[in-house]
Amino acid sequence: MKILKTKHIAAVMLAAGAIGATLPAAAQEQFVPLLAYRTGSFAPLGIPWADGKMDYLKLVNARGGVNGVKIVYDECETGYATDRGVECYERLKNRPPTGASAFDPQSTGITFAVSDKAPNDKVPIMTVGYGLSQSVDGSVFPWNFLLLGTYWTAADIMIQDIAKKLGGMDKLKGKKIALVYHDSPYGKEPIPLLQERAKKDGFQLLLYPVTAPGVEQKSTWLQIRQARPDYVLLWSAGIMTPTAIREAQASGYPRDKMYGIWWAGSESDVKDLGQVAKGYNVITLANSASKGRVHDDLKKMVYDKGEGSDKTGNGVGTIAHTRGMMISMLTVEAIRTAQEKFGKGKPVTPEQVRWGLENLNLTPERLKEIGFDEIMRPIKTSCNNHMGDDWARIAQWDGSKFDVKSDWYRSDKSIIDPMVKEYAAKYAKDKNITPVKCGG
Repeated sequence: MKILKTKHIAAVMLAAGAIGATLPAAAQEQFVPLLAYRTGSFAPLGIPWADGKMDYLKLVNARGGVNGVKIVYDECETGYATDRGVECYERLKNRPPTGASAFDPQSTGITFAVSDKAPNDKVPIMTVGYGLSQSVDGSVFPWNFLLLGTYWTAADIMIQDIAKKLGGMDKLKGKKIALVYHDSPYGKEPIPLLQERAKKDGFQLLLYPVTAPGVEQKSTWLQIRQARPDYVLLWSAGIMTPTAIREAQASGYPRDKMYGIWWAGSESDVKDLGQVAKGYNVITLANSASKGRVHDDLKKMVYDKGEGSDKTGNGVGTIAHTRGMMISMLTVEAIRTAQEKFGKGKPVTPEQVRWGLENLNLTPERLKEIGFDEIMRPIKTSCNNHMGDDWARIAQWDGSKFDVKSDWYRSDKSIIDPMVKEYAAKYAKDKNITPVKCGG
């Protein structure tokens, strides 16, 4: 099936009379906006990510849509620039036939910029594995959905894995752990959690900001060579990641002592480095370093028919591409959940999709049915909890591929939950927000 082009979508809107009008049975369609960055310094990550998001929507349509409702989409290039991202949001938020089901901004900066707009526009903002970490609290952030994990949960799990290698949490005391981070809202997000962990566990936290786009890091790694931290956490994306690994090699810092956030942990980051990156650890979002039946279905129902988004086919099955599919899957499942309440087999409004996101319940059976059972664990959201759960694993580059090296981890809720509550309350006070009353 070919996805509708803009002119045809506009014609559907005119025929329907208004976005909220009931569409004819022959034109049951749901609009999903796709923000992307296929250009700029983050493009090596953004391209397979964008292809994965688009490919899963194609697969859903090949499977018959969402209870018969076909997905239409429009991709908008942001170049990871906040102003361009806001322009895309404004252009697509009311796009027919339904308005934007949910936005995945693919940028912490863009997320911050549109989060203040979303409550008035009544459009959900879905940030899978990124964004403002305290937005897990749905009572303060009813339109934000930070699904599957946050930068706080990721940093916490990295510290847990380091402690396990050292022989226990008590062995962190007296150690030095450095954070090399993109000097932007994205890179700064894990700092509060790491400061809290350092206070609790007795390690010294060293902070090294890197100016965007991250191609000049020599002075940073000279400082690291002098400070000799026991481990380095890397909060980077795009070109900053291979640059950091090369500089680590040049300065003699062992790659097996480095941990990259999930956006610094895909094949495009290390494939050209080969053995130079051997030993490099990354945290995976869920278990996105492995494949599932969804990949087989995608090949059979989309790529074998010449309809795949990645014209080379090289990105399919990679970590970034799989994460893109996960994001679109969560969007589609929110639409499906909304249909169960507001009308099965009918398009739903963005406000109704918000309800679907807040009432997700992806059971093991459902994950198996759609082919994600080997990639994700069950997820259930609520008014209080807009993340669901934060299961993650650690993978390591062996010189040619990533191998999963750990069992499942979850963040330490005794640390994370009080921080979420504290920072969400402060946000509500600063923004003069009256929290929603959640049941239970």
